[in-house]
Amino acid sequence: MHDRTQDTGLLTDAARAAGKIALKYWRTDMDRRDKDDGAGPVTVADLEINDMLHDRFRDARPDYGWLSEESEDAAERLSTERVFIVDPIDGTRSFIAGEEGFSVALAIAERGRIVSAAIHLPARDETFSATLGGGAMKNGSVVRASQADELQSATVLAARVQMLPDRWPGGVPPLERHFRSSLAWRLALVAEGRFDCMVTFRKSWEWDIAAGALIAAEAGAHVTNGDGGDLSFNSPEAMQAGIIASAPALHPQILRHRRDEP
Repeated sequence: MHDRTQDTGLLTDAARAAGKIALKYWRTDMDRRDKDDGAGPVTVADLEINDMLHDRFRDARPDYGWLSEESEDAAERLSTERVFIVDPIDGTRSFIAGEEGFSVALAIAERGRIVSAAIHLPARDETFSATLGGGAMKNGSVVRASQADELQSATVLAARVQMLPDRWPGGVPPLERHFRSSLAWRLALVAEGRFDCMVTFRKSWEWDIAAGALIAAEAGAHVTNGDGGDLSFNSPEAMQAGIIASAPALHPQILRHRRDEP
């Protein structure tokens, strides 16, 4: 039987190794450029981490597929039973600005479902991990999501645009909004109960949300796409219809505001 906990260990060790590379460049005048089609910035650190992870993972699990923000996509991943889903640096703009809010986000999908995940925040020395069915951890200790049950007193991690009225046919919910630049970190913060929910309704790249989706769910949060549907990873376009991760009792309330339901 396949040992998913070994895969989680592989991801966790690799995320920390990636963090060491990131810190080598953090707060320096590093090489950077803007990607084509307005896809955001990329730095020498992103590329060096991507190469390291590719070599490490393909050596350790040569039969797994590969999907990374910083690699050209290849269709063969769609026919593999398991695939690495990799974001070498999530929150690159924050990284370039010398802020702490960037992360390394790594996951393994098995037939569309995330089964192992790790998120490492190098500047904060925080590491989150999860194995499907095994709970979620931060720096070796169990974390649990919020049990908030009233929107009026709940906190949400979301970009300002996500809380505009046109996103909420049923009315903007009375949530106290906060923001962090890394989607992976937002999901980790929900996992540890620091915030009650996070939302984004724009199409989201799988490498931004794969690791955090499992970690938040294993911590007890209710996690769906932005329309309330199931998430399924390693899709041909490598995108999901947004994501909602929240305390379980808040989730149906959030969806009522999304759907103009009474």
